[in-house]
Amino acid sequence: MADQDRIAEFKEVVEMMPDDPVVRFGLAGAYLDAGQADAAAVEYAEAVRLKPDYSAAHRGLGRALERAGRVAEAKAAYAKGLDVAARTGDLQTKKEIEVFLRRLENAPAP
Repeated sequence: MADQDRIAEFKEVVEMMPDDPVVRFGLAGAYLDAGQADAAAVEYAEAVRLKPDYSAAHRGLGRALERAGRVAEAKAAYAKGLDVAARTGDLQTKKEIEVFLRRLENAPAP
């Protein structure tokens, strides 16, 4: 299925269930896969707003912001996600965020 088709399908579901953080997360992932990092960041942020303890959405927000070149915002999103993942016991997401954050911290300045 083409990226734009996936996006269109998720948008239809979002229209039916606008307050579902999992649907927003899916739309964000479709945007990210399609190379639309800014749109993905908007949807991940909405998923986080709807469910503040959704550690995977925090991780996704960090990834989207990083890909959009918004490094300071990405670091902040990762830091918040790390806190959420630790607090909720989501060890896998915590480990992933630690790797992403470490890589971002060690990246050469542009």
